[in-house]
Amino acid sequence: MAHEDGASPTPLSVSRAPGESGVSVLRLRFPGDAYYGATLRQHFIRFQMSPQVRLESALVWGAVRQDATVGSFAIYPAGIECGVEVKESVDALIVAINPDRLALAAAESSALGARLTERLSGYDEALFDLARNLALEGAADYPNGAHYWNDVAISFIDGLVTRHTSAQAKAPRGMLSKTALDRLTEYIFAHIDEQIEVAALAKIAGRSPFHFCRVFSRSVGMSPHRYVVHLRLQRAIELVRDGRFGFAEIAASTGFADQSHLSRWVRRVHGVSLKQLVRPPIGDQNSKNLHDPSLSPR
Repeated sequence: MAHEDGASPTPLSVSRAPGESGVSVLRLRFPGDAYYGATLRQHFIRFQMSPQVRLESALVWGAVRQDATVGSFAIYPAGIECGVEVKESVDALIVAINPDRLALAAAESSALGARLTERLSGYDEALFDLARNLALEGAADYPNGAHYWNDVAISFIDGLVTRHTSAQAKAPRGMLSKTALDRLTEYIFAHIDEQIEVAALAKIAGRSPFHFCRVFSRSVGMSPHRYVVHLRLQRAIELVRDGRFGFAEIAASTGFADQSHLSRWVRRVHGVSLKQLVRPPIGDQNSKNLHDPSLSPR
């Protein structure tokens, strides 16, 4: 990313809360002519923040010239070569997403193997609102906490999967089928308080343990072991928020060695302590009032 003279753009804010949401948010300002291009390692979703700008966006299959207004966005999937050229000052809000995290969200929403759809222009008000929320939270040093930020980030990914991916008719060669993943998930939840061996999961999928691990990671975006931990945490958080059980009891009932083991995983994945999880879900949260005129709706 550079100005025409080669100088770097001005970063206005960078947001990535503690935890493993797989999402980063970058607010950039190009005071003059600008160009940026790359072959991406992460999925990039770019939102236009300037009132009205003439820009040219390009992907390998072609280019589009447009008058972009506040909230217009483009989607650049990981692995694709892309570029944007602007002949005037421009502000951009960029959301970068780890491809493995999108693969997990797709698997959990019954869209296993779904591919992010590239596009050079369009609007999605719900995604724009979530992106601005992430940017504001990060700029204000996460006043509602890291877990709130991560919840918003997950909602952003889920919105992408729901509205901006293309499903595949059947599982490609070397990928798990939806039916196989459903059987595996059902087995894990049924034995969530027990030790779960990869060999047992591989047998359910009808593959050797070695081949199963490779296929599973390619399909779901994480190893079988991490997926088991993911489901254990999912269930543990439900119980923590339910409020009827102690932390030690929750750890034992969801397959963690003890409360300390559960606490370490919660801190690693969600960036908060067990006690900080005891709050209403994101939809019921009354977040602190954050306002930035430059991030106001169009």
